[in-house]
Amino acid sequence: MQAVIKTGGKQYKVSPGNVINIEKLEGNVGDEVEFNEVLLVLDDAGKTRVGVPYVENSSVRGKILGDIKGEKITVFKFRRRKSYRKKQGHRQKYTSVEITDIVS
Repeated sequence: MQAVIKTGGKQYKVSPGNVINIEKLEGNVGDEVEFNEVLLVLDDAGKTRVGVPYVENSSVRGKILGDIKGEKITVFKFRRRKSYRKKQGHRQKYTSVEITDIVS
């Protein structure tokens, strides 16, 4: 069974047992999370249900494994001939979630 969920402004294709890194969620390690914005569900029998915009009576459950940081990116701004330079760094925070169940 597979599903496409929407969280953090992005879409993820998931199935039970997958580990995904999504935008930071509030919660502690071991907490259960439920994603109700399910866009598509593909059953084991091959039946596909597409939501308009979400599939009714469907949800995806997962367990929080921990918080991680992404790679560091460098943001450099400048204006030519104006002596303006600004250098910043950024590391996005993610939450690692293991998908446990797809309820359809």
